[in-house]
Amino acid sequence: MLIIAFWRLLALFFVGLAFIGAILPGLPTTVFLLSAVWASSKGWPKLHDWLLRHPRFGPLISQWQTHRAVPRRAKWIAGLSMLASTFILLYSSAPLWVKCTAPTIMIVVMIWLASRPEMPTTCPLKAKTKIINPD
Repeated sequence: MLIIAFWRLLALFFVGLAFIGAILPGLPTTVFLLSAVWASSKGWPKLHDWLLRHPRFGPLISQWQTHRAVPRRAKWIAGLSMLASTFILLYSSAPLWVKCTAPTIMIVVMIWLASRPEMPTTCPLKAKTKIINPD
């Protein structure tokens, strides 16, 4: 029972961070949702199923699980959010080491994110083929 409670608390923690990330620029949402799905699969099947069936996030989570794919729109939003966060950070009173480290990490994350495949197209129109009947 203690292990299940741990997984549930961890899943709630990640859902909370994802919610905050949806509001605050610079804090990711998707990575915390994926972490919540992972943690909930260990000890909270109802939350796991709810996340997978969520009308907004469910399809994105499924695409990641099956194809490790990220939609182009999500890549753009992430990149623009990281860029805005970098400018906000640079003009803030944060220590110099934070002003240097955070943008460097964001650049590495953006390179990794850009290298992920995009969602595969559903099914392209089949080319018309001419059937040759030997009779």
